[in-house]
Amino acid sequence: MTAGARSLGARVPSSLTSLFESDEFVRRHVGPSADDVAEMLRVVDADSLGVLLDETVPDSIRLRDALSADVVGEATPEHVAIERMRVMAERNRCVASMIGLGYHGTITPPVIQRNVLENPAWYTAYTPYQPEISQGRLEAILNFQTMVTELTGLDVANASLLDEGTAVAEAVTMARRQSKAKTQRCFVDADLHPQTLAVLHTRAEPIDVDLVVADVASLPEVLEDGGVFGAVFGSPTSTGAVVDRTDEIAAVHVAGGAAIVVTDPLACVVTTPPGRMGADIAVGSAQRFGVPMGFGGPHAAFVAAREKAARSMPGRIVGVSTDTAGRPALRLALQTREQHIRREKATSNICTAQVLLANIAGFYAAWHGRSGLERIAERVHRLTSVAAAGLRDAGRSLRHGTWFDTLTVEVEDADVAVGAALDAGINIRRVDDGAVGLTFDETHTVDDVAAVLDALGAALPADLDDRSVAPDGIPAGLRRTDEFLTQSVFERYHTEHEMLRYLRRLADKDLALDRTMIPLGSCTMKLNATSEMLPITWPEFASLHPYAPLDQAAGYLELIEDLERRLAEITGYAAVSLQPNAGSQGEFAGLLAIRGYHRANGDDRRTVCLIPESAHGTNAASAVMAGMAVKAVACDDDGNVDLDDVRAKIEEVGDELSAIMITYPSTHGVFEASVSELCGLIHDAGGQVYVDGANLNALVGLAKPGRFGADVSHLNLHKTFCIPHGGGGPGVGPIGVGAHLAPFLPGSVLTPDAPVGPVAAAPYGSAGILPIPWMYLEMMGGDGLTRATEVAILGANYVATRLDEHFPVLYRGDRGRVGHECIIDLRPITKATGVSVDDVAKRLMDYSFHAPTMSFPVAGTLMIEPTESETLRELDRFCEAMIAIRGEIERVASGEWSVGESPLHHAPHTAEDLVADWSRPYDRELGAFPVASLRATKYFPPVSRIDGAYGDRNLVCSCEPLEALAT
Repeated sequence: MTAGARSLGARVPSSLTSLFESDEFVRRHVGPSADDVAEMLRVVDADSLGVLLDETVPDSIRLRDALSADVVGEATPEHVAIERMRVMAERNRCVASMIGLGYHGTITPPVIQRNVLENPAWYTAYTPYQPEISQGRLEAILNFQTMVTELTGLDVANASLLDEGTAVAEAVTMARRQSKAKTQRCFVDADLHPQTLAVLHTRAEPIDVDLVVADVASLPEVLEDGGVFGAVFGSPTSTGAVVDRTDEIAAVHVAGGAAIVVTDPLACVVTTPPGRMGADIAVGSAQRFGVPMGFGGPHAAFVAAREKAARSMPGRIVGVSTDTAGRPALRLALQTREQHIRREKATSNICTAQVLLANIAGFYAAWHGRSGLERIAERVHRLTSVAAAGLRDAGRSLRHGTWFDTLTVEVEDADVAVGAALDAGINIRRVDDGAVGLTFDETHTVDDVAAVLDALGAALPADLDDRSVAPDGIPAGLRRTDEFLTQSVFERYHTEHEMLRYLRRLADKDLALDRTMIPLGSCTMKLNATSEMLPITWPEFASLHPYAPLDQAAGYLELIEDLERRLAEITGYAAVSLQPNAGSQGEFAGLLAIRGYHRANGDDRRTVCLIPESAHGTNAASAVMAGMAVKAVACDDDGNVDLDDVRAKIEEVGDELSAIMITYPSTHGVFEASVSELCGLIHDAGGQVYVDGANLNALVGLAKPGRFGADVSHLNLHKTFCIPHGGGGPGVGPIGVGAHLAPFLPGSVLTPDAPVGPVAAAPYGSAGILPIPWMYLEMMGGDGLTRATEVAILGANYVATRLDEHFPVLYRGDRGRVGHECIIDLRPITKATGVSVDDVAKRLMDYSFHAPTMSFPVAGTLMIEPTESETLRELDRFCEAMIAIRGEIERVASGEWSVGESPLHHAPHTAEDLVADWSRPYDRELGAFPVASLRATKYFPPVSRIDGAYGDRNLVCSCEPLEALAT
């Protein structure tokens, strides 16, 4: 036998079983190989992963038993997991929906589905905090904002909100900030969607907003009897009426209040928009613009307002500014409103949006243009009018004499009518005992109308085009007549070639995970595997209405129950709710659970929430929303929560203590050894412990918050459990709670007697993306999840070790280790050289990297989280880029360059900069290709450094001025 044959023979597995690789996905998800791990351990000076973890994770919280294989499962091959998901999907029944309630069938243009929703260049992008490398997604969001302002007839819109119900609640608090009325009362049209009313009640009660929910006819009486700070009207209403609210809005203005109109974007195409009625704020959902129902989400809601209200608007706003060369450039505007800066004084706790879905809606509007949207709207309205005529011909009474897409039909027995429609293959809405609702959308045909009419004992009119037989439901005075959507983006991309190329041009402007590592501390930008993403567009998951009969959603319910069970095992909690549709909403829901628990025990006075100074800004904002007063707790010199200050604050607030909110591992990136002691102090004082789950990627398989003393946590499924960030959303932020808090998990309109109301409009929140974390858990198994955590911690310690001599690591644990992220300190460098953290962040773009998290939780620092999915090669590439940048800083320190003339200050370098006249003291090659390897993979930012102050001083939030600047 030759040496070659002997070598080959040595690699042949010894058994058939070993040829079946059940943990192949784990190997592909976790970047470093076994050899890489050995090398990384050598660099960090640890004999094994076990030793490193012993030196990192406090023994007092460390799990010594594995995650339950019976609950979490063992690693499953990708193809098997897909097959199992397919079986679950097939348990859902796809029934045509006419339920309405703000959720509509829609047709996602295939060019948008394939090239946006299913394209990692779009779904793996991060929130555009680094705007120079986010111009593509910022332009897409600007298109969405422009679409919303054009349709609603108002001046400014935000970059989307979480869903219609929570957006209405945000609009109410926005109205309270705007109003001059001296009252806490807000009038609410009783004919809003029931889930919206339920969310409004949940949000209003803790902050002492008094909702007056009544028929609009009673508004004059309410205004005379004490007035209101605002009023919320529906147009169209939940049951379908198309109503001119001009007079009511004027009456609210006379009383000093602000007027909110909840509307439908497709209805706004053909009816008078809220802005033309005088509304101050318009709210709605863009779901029907190409975004599947997905059993409730994710969907992009919107808020539009008058320009004077821009600074009190919740969420994010994209604005037009300029870069250093005077080129038009986009950025997030007015960020001083955000909770990370204003904390308990923030306008909202919303720190994300539904950007991926907002982009789809904006592209849908661009694809169809005004004429296409008018055709869809007129078709939907005409089908509704035909149905109305058929019902009237059969002697059926309609609740309203006007309509756009919805009819409410009086019947003898609503349950019988709903059953008859279901027998015909259609879900309709049960409005009350004696009425049903029919809502039509772009997916419906004349045959669908005929089928539902037949089920209700009616028939189609003889002549469908005879408007004397089937008259319109929109009053002549409410027909839209003004110009809108005239911007070129809504006129140019009506062929697939043009749209395809436009989407590609925008994606090419951005850096996302499909191009490079995004080392953002606290944001956990890890692999979003293709196999995890596959099921979300399957019709069995995508097409279900959130209020369809539950026996039609058996697959979804199985998935949800299994996901809740696994997450409870991973976190050590007794129960989990998947309803919160963002981490911020998970915080709010967790605090409501604590509040409900105290109130049930007669402890209404417990209203103070302790929050460390280093905490995420959303913590403080969420506490205020939950009716709590915030008291800050100091951190010591090592970044740990100062237990002496905790004791002092407990003493100070006494029996008013409600809770403490901590992040674990800490926001400073270390495992605090005293966490169990801290929990004990709070519990002894009668309070509850909330652990922010932002850093759960350092805990899975190693420690369980529910075991080491926490009572409740939210879990960012868009961080630890692989739902992609989508350029700023979607997210899912479920909460896990101890058994004593389980009764206080959020309810829904399906559970009206629940002690705590819903925090999201859909019973299971953004259920349409829950297949992603289920697939991740299924393919990783308990051992794979633990391995991911171990390697994430190893990666952070590897980066900290390699960079420490160049950029000192600010915080370490008791034994010199960091957790899953590390903070490097640039403040001494800035003091000595003038090179700022911004300079380093922008220079990283020239190395084709997204910057780490800047100046949080400590100003003048960078927080780095490599995640387990990055290979050793990519970690080294990042470290070498940082070390090279340190070398450039030394050249500033030595006097070779001034700060203002250094590549750091001029970064990022665009291709246009490099071909223009060059008078800088360094050559073009250093500006463009600071390391040789970039020649093969170079990404050029489309703009240079952006002037944020200019954009705030000259606020422009629609794409028309951008087009003018560009020409």
